[in-house]
Amino acid sequence: MNFKENLNLTKLPSHIAVIMDGNGRWAKKQGFLRAVGHNEGVKSVRDVVEGSAEIGIKFLTLYAFSTENWNRPKLEVDTLMKILVSSLKKEIKTLQDNNIKLTAIGNIDNLPKKAKRELLDVIEKTKDNAKMTLILALSYGSREEITSAFKALANKVKEGTLQPDEINDSLISKSLYTKDIPDVDLMIRTSGEQRISNFLLWQMAYAELYFTNILWPDFRKENLYEAIYNYQNRERRFGKTSEQLS
Repeated sequence: MNFKENLNLTKLPSHIAVIMDGNGRWAKKQGFLRAVGHNEGVKSVRDVVEGSAEIGIKFLTLYAFSTENWNRPKLEVDTLMKILVSSLKKEIKTLQDNNIKLTAIGNIDNLPKKAKRELLDVIEKTKDNAKMTLILALSYGSREEITSAFKALANKVKEGTLQPDEINDSLISKSLYTKDIPDVDLMIRTSGEQRISNFLLWQMAYAELYFTNILWPDFRKENLYEAIYNYQNRERRFGKTSEQLS
């Protein structure tokens, strides 16, 4: 089945989030070092980004490096940071050619200086692109994000510039890293794992979750279109009944 041809382009998810899982297992299956899997995963990133832009997805968030990933072996962390730097340099042409704006969420001050410098450089160079926004979640943890937002709101209450009863869903959303980004409609996780791993917990409150056994280095735009086709054939009720929606 050609999933792309069967998509309803008037009912696309506005925001897709992806947990790119399985690089290490892919490498192990091939008899390679884990670093090879991470390098192969870059090809999937390029394909999925281009595929998203082709059909008109407005926001795509990729879970590139979590706060917990800092606990991995130093060699693997160093390798991931080098891949990040080289990828940002190589992919800027793809971003510019496809009119894609790059941004990042997470504690990017924790990144190595070179990685942070390259990231900010690409963000600056693509800031006026308007077809799609690509968000990299780097040194990102959702609990840390929410905790930081609550602390900021608590300080405003302490200062007297905010009343407790003024705190609502909208204000909390505006206090998160994703304040200018809509909530997630579709979350995709590769490799067969079925959990969300501290990723966009607030923003995925009503997201449709899609899990696939495909390892990330094997994931291509055709697989993305299949996930979107699956999404379009679900009933999103947001707490209502089917009868209310019809």
